Amino acid sequence: MKTTFSFPHFLASIFTLALISLPNFASSSHHDYQEALSKAILFFEGQRSGFLPQDQRQSWRANSALSDGWTYNTDLTGGYYDAGDNVKFGFPMAFTTTMLAWSVIEFGDSMPPNEQRNALVAIRWATDYLLKTVSQPNRIFVQVGDPIIDHNCWERPEDMDTARTVYAVDSPNPASDVAGETAAALAASSVAFKSSDPGYSDTLLRNAKKAFELADTYRGAYSDNPDVRGGVCPFYCDFDGYQDELLWGAAWLSRVTQDSGFFDYIQNNGKTLGAEENINEFGWDNKHAGLNVLISKEVLEGNMYTLESYKASADSFMCTLIPDSSSSHIEYTPGGLIYKPGGSNLQHVTSISFLLLVYANYLSRTSQSLNCGNINVSPTTLRQIAKKQVDYILGDNPMGMSYMVGYGDHFPQRIHHRGSSLPSIKDHPQPIACKEGSVYFNSSSPNPNVLVGALVGGPGEDDVYNDDRADFRKSEPTTYINAPFVGVLAYFVANPNPN
Repeated sequence: MKTTFSFPHFLASIFTLALISLPNFASSSHHDYQEALSKAILFFEGQRSGFLPQDQRQSWRANSALSDGWTYNTDLTGGYYDAGDNVKFGFPMAFTTTMLAWSVIEFGDSMPPNEQRNALVAIRWATDYLLKTVSQPNRIFVQVGDPIIDHNCWERPEDMDTARTVYAVDSPNPASDVAGETAAALAASSVAFKSSDPGYSDTLLRNAKKAFELADTYRGAYSDNPDVRGGVCPFYCDFDGYQDELLWGAAWLSRVTQDSGFFDYIQNNGKTLGAEENINEFGWDNKHAGLNVLISKEVLEGNMYTLESYKASADSFMCTLIPDSSSSHIEYTPGGLIYKPGGSNLQHVTSISFLLLVYANYLSRTSQSLNCGNINVSPTTLRQIAKKQVDYILGDNPMGMSYMVGYGDHFPQRIHHRGSSLPSIKDHPQPIACKEGSVYFNSSSPNPNVLVGALVGGPGEDDVYNDDRADFRKSEPTTYINAPFVGVLAYFVANPNPN
């Protein structure tokens, strides 16, 4: 059997935008956003690599990849598997971490206290690993695991016998993208931990500055390096350039430190680093829309008018999402879901919904609205658009299906995920070798282990979802689909009806 490669990430870089009106698909307020939030955070425990703690709640998982880093005589255990495979890709893991931290920063006060704690635990599982990746001078570890070999097997992480190749970038070779995103992740996380663990917060910030210095001193894309290209491409190649990660990392460090040096960096390097390019995209590879929203806070709340061009780009992006706006050019499915071709579509839905809510908060706190040429758009309108997306994901859609595993009565049963689809090591302690897992991959039976809280790639542009394990573009969960959704759900826990 030829096991299907799992890389929704690679295909998701090609977007086609179409002018369309948002359908009036029924949205409801009957969803239990608190339950969904709890499960969205719980998902990350199913993605854990390394030595699992006593309080591990996805109990079908066990220890895995305990010797990661041995070829460099260093400890690279921990962190998260990115999706349905057993590889630790540093670029999307860092972005996932940034989005979890930003979720807590913006919406942590809306989370029940126990879920805020759980969110911090999820962040720390990643940051503890990211700290290891920048622990050696002039070196960043960007990946553990050979994806070609890994994707050719269908086996549990606990049984993994594939090459745990370590991919490192040593200066003067550049890795501005991964190091810049790691700087953003550590800086944002330092804010998230500031009150509960100030010592850890200081450690994160110190290492964020170190990662940014590495990113900025040796400029270039990590995937241009022939030593790592074969492992990171086509899965998490830097398709959109490294420049956005430099601005993104600097923006987070500016927000955290209030250091004028980072402020000046953003102001002085915006043009040369392409701040006004590709402003309508946001995800693990392209940070522009998120960057513009993040910096807009300083313009709106801090009167930093020299950064006005970033706010103008944020306004422009928001207007593309407004169906009645003259600049609307985002595609929606007939059922009302934001849609961008390429697979793993819900990554766009959750990240855009997050930005809608964050920007709405920034506008409302300064009593401002959004001018979209022919219409004036209130913060409430932005929140209502986000709510339609959330409710669609949770079940208000033509399939009547929740796209969060374990939420609702009807959800995906055959997700593209090795650990979920193979018998748990607790139930089947004998090893299941690389090709022995093929029978489970090809099975039409539901996955034996429910990866509670996982958001799948989602339906196609026709709103159809076939619950097919082999169709990884639709059925594979990823950490960066879930991460922004944590913040989105937290907002709706406190504000279920944003009218």
